[in-house]
Amino acid sequence: MGALKGFKIIAGLALFMVALQLLNAVTGYSLMAFGLIPRTMHGLPGILTSPFLHASFAHLSANLIAFLILGTLVIIEGGKRFMAVSAIIIVLGGSLVWLFGFAGLHIGASGWVFGLWAYLLSRAWFHRSWSNLITASVVALLYGGLVVGFLPRQGVSFEGHLFGAFAGFIAAKVLLSTPRSRFNAG
Repeated sequence: MGALKGFKIIAGLALFMVALQLLNAVTGYSLMAFGLIPRTMHGLPGILTSPFLHASFAHLSANLIAFLILGTLVIIEGGKRFMAVSAIIIVLGGSLVWLFGFAGLHIGASGWVFGLWAYLLSRAWFHRSWSNLITASVVALLYGGLVVGFLPRQGVSFEGHLFGAFAGFIAAKVLLSTPRSRFNAG
């Protein structure tokens, strides 16, 4: 997949989030009913829907730039890889939030963003190459401040950030680590 085609997919997902936010705002934020609410049957579908919903345009814009950049860096590996990484982040991260998150509404793409960030950093460890090391260094330099998002704050799903990053690490481990032989050939 070419970089331009990959970016078009990422931009399409971002435009989808913008369209949902417009619909949400016009309908008095009725789409919040599809957010993730931990340990409730009603909130269970939110594992899949919550990354696309945002509480405001400011909330959406806080996630979009990082999503566009980090998503593009992942999709350069291919569309299937991006889909696999994203599926692991959204399903595993969201499931962990559903199991262990605070008893309120969890919405937003930040867990996905934290997962992409952790995937790109972990990729340099599991699939060692100069390009992955350089990418991880740039990502760490530009987005190292994301670690502050792991700290509990009022009105912020730090659990989404934490579990999204954990899921990004797991995605890298599952998709990139090579099985090691139990026997040494020496």
